[in-house]
Amino acid sequence: MILRIPSLLATCVLFACLRVAAQEANYGFSIPVTVSGDLRYSNGAAVPEAGDLKPGFRALASPVLKLGPHWFLYSTLEAHSSSYFSYQIGADDQRPVQFNLMQAFIGYKANLPGAALLIKAGRLSSSFGLFPLDYNDADEPLIDPPLVYSANLPLRPDQISCGAIEILGESYGSGVEDQCGGATTERYGLVPVTLYGLPAMEVQVSSHRFDARVQISNSSPSNPQSLESNSQFGQFTIGGGYTFAEGLHVGVSRFQGPYLERIVAPLLPAGTTLQDFPASGTGVDAEWSRGPWSAVGEWQHFRFASPGFRVPPSETAGYVQVKRILSPRLFLATRFNILRSGPIEDDSGVSGSQGGAPREMYEVGAGYRLNRRQLLKVGGSWTDRNFWQAAGLLWARAEGYGLELQLVTSFTPISKAFR
Repeated sequence: MILRIPSLLATCVLFACLRVAAQEANYGFSIPVTVSGDLRYSNGAAVPEAGDLKPGFRALASPVLKLGPHWFLYSTLEAHSSSYFSYQIGADDQRPVQFNLMQAFIGYKANLPGAALLIKAGRLSSSFGLFPLDYNDADEPLIDPPLVYSANLPLRPDQISCGAIEILGESYGSGVEDQCGGATTERYGLVPVTLYGLPAMEVQVSSHRFDARVQISNSSPSNPQSLESNSQFGQFTIGGGYTFAEGLHVGVSRFQGPYLERIVAPLLPAGTTLQDFPASGTGVDAEWSRGPWSAVGEWQHFRFASPGFRVPPSETAGYVQVKRILSPRLFLATRFNILRSGPIEDDSGVSGSQGGAPREMYEVGAGYRLNRRQLLKVGGSWTDRNFWQAAGLLWARAEGYGLELQLVTSFTPISKAFR
């Protein structure tokens, strides 16, 4: 669940700090804004939310306040129409316009002998993987996030599944309803790593070609909780990497901790607690650039320990994205996504070689910079859900495609430096 701190309150606190900042030297503040308009059409059984031509909008404001050479405040506030994204996260929320506080933290940076230090505390992006750190339409060459960050697993943290048959009968990108107890509200399945923030503290250190980070959060990146929630469990996310001389950076990241919510605690097997059923993720990522070419890729494996399962649900996913700059105004990009569910078996012996239908998605796109503030992007995607059968259930092969047009406008209405 998304931490529900009112955006208005966060903005008021920020501008109160700005007033103090103006009285000091070496202070400054700015509020970059990104506004995106989108027109999307999708079709086919393999594409969730397929249907008619859908317009949408999204706006990001990222106030930053510099409090001298070391301290700073940063936040990201988002508003988007319910039709903007082609995927759903968390509750089945059909409000016409939705507001989210994606990040809001205080940071401290310093140069140490032979190293650089960065400390952040507040609402932070998950430090697992690469993509959540750059989730801004103006920075991304393709229109939608990689599939691993937007495809809902057929699994809920607030309900107990009756067994393998129930999970095998669910599908990606749709509402999930388990029948053996828990919450009664409608909800989409888990996304393995949230694109939104969670309360946390993080320490980053870089030295020469090495970098490392440790994040302590109040909940799992798979099921972020607010500070008012009774389902908080402190846990670590760690990561690090090495930069090679050829312009290649390779990194790894890992998280593990409880993800189920307390509403299911009375339904757990005798002698067990929520801590006995953790979610875990292991990731490997790489970034490379040389001249007009750049590439990024991630491989990730997730496992969700669940009551009543000898072999719990799991997923292995990844993508490779390549970008080619043709001119200062024009670029092309493509991305290949893959999702594979692992084997599953419940305590009664019902099993499947996979917990869900294998999926691939192929995306292509182009971007043209109309001017220094506006970027026009066009993209197309083709999704293939492979033939799959398990425990007497059969899923026929299905295809789907999507076409999308996006106009991104970036500007900074407020920017002031105090020396």
